[in-house]
Amino acid sequence: MVNDNRPQQSSSIAESSVQQGVLNNGLRVVTDAVPHVHSITLGIQIDAGSRDDPEKSSGLAHFIEHAIFKGTKRRTYLDIARNIEKNGGYLDAYTTKEHTCVYLRCLPEHLEPSFDLLADLVCDPTFPSEEIEKEKEVVIEEISSVNDTPEELIFDEFDLRSFPNHPIGRAILGTEKSVAGFSDSDLKHFMQQHYVPHNMLLTATGKVQHNDIMTLGERFLGSLAQSTEHTYVRQPLLSEHYTPFNVKLKKQIYQAQIVLGTAIPRHDPHYYSLMVLNSMLGNGMSSLLNLELREKRGLAYTVYSSLTFCDDVTALNIYAGTDGNKAKSTLELIEKLLKSDALLHPDLDEVEAAKTKLLGYHIMGMDKMTRRMSQTASDISYFGRYIEPNEKTAAIAAVTLDDIAEAARELLHQAHYSSLLYKPSR
Repeated sequence: MVNDNRPQQSSSIAESSVQQGVLNNGLRVVTDAVPHVHSITLGIQIDAGSRDDPEKSSGLAHFIEHAIFKGTKRRTYLDIARNIEKNGGYLDAYTTKEHTCVYLRCLPEHLEPSFDLLADLVCDPTFPSEEIEKEKEVVIEEISSVNDTPEELIFDEFDLRSFPNHPIGRAILGTEKSVAGFSDSDLKHFMQQHYVPHNMLLTATGKVQHNDIMTLGERFLGSLAQSTEHTYVRQPLLSEHYTPFNVKLKKQIYQAQIVLGTAIPRHDPHYYSLMVLNSMLGNGMSSLLNLELREKRGLAYTVYSSLTFCDDVTALNIYAGTDGNKAKSTLELIEKLLKSDALLHPDLDEVEAAKTKLLGYHIMGMDKMTRRMSQTASDISYFGRYIEPNEKTAAIAAVTLDDIAEAARELLHQAHYSSLLYKPSR
């Protein structure tokens, strides 16, 4: 009998008007035309993140994300801020373990000057010494903010302990010492190595015409040359780089912080199964973790799980914040849930509900142009191609009970788990 609650491939997502191209210098271009939107989201993604930082320069990729806003050959930092905002636009950037993205939103009538500005930032930053020294202080304050936020700090420490001998374990922001030590040559050398056409992707989403973006791309990014240096090769992450641990630390905090997680080699056939598994485990009010820890037992206000898909590894993290006296029982309950039959022998209705929840998140996310832009870049970076929305919804809907059980065995039963507990010392 067919379950009427089973998610179906949605007909509400029309095949998107995605087109792809390559500039003469090799820089890839993807446009995603969304005619009903009255704005354009333009982004340049660079395949360089914190795992690509030099060994003694932790945080360099993130710092460059800040530094390019401090001035170019044609603009001061004030010009940069005023140029985008006088046209009603928005400019921002972010850095992850594997990528840096500089992006903006603008109205179609301001596309040309906005494109010019974005290209200027990634092609011709000058790193004025006085502004760079001030920005070092800004980033150090950002690091201090993380150090004062236990929920953020514990994830940084968890990664560092999980991968102590690999750059993927380092904090994206770096350390106060490493940031203070960055030199002008460090910034320029990193950009010369990574901010090159074959390592970059231009995305344009919203009220766009592909030919217009290609023309502007050649005009403003066509002069960007490939690196004359030896081609950079990212250090692969091997199984021996992951170091399982169980650590408890006392901290000057009021609430206990718990992170439990693991990492497994990248396995593409499990991609959508793992997403549904995570949806069941710790994504949303109806997830197993939220129902067991918060609703049934009142152990935590915040509890969730998250998946991170990297080039060569998939990482699962589970977070919970609880009273210090309940930390031990909370951690034991999480470990018990991970070994339970709820995921290894899942219930059909629970799986279908998790798929519907995930489909809703995906479909509604398509309405947000910044997320749409980011997802397009992620698809091409991870899979090497753009994946149509309907292909994703069909893949999620096709996940079976056996798929979930197989993914759970690999991720929850065969992998070695680590745990980090911050316990209040007061």
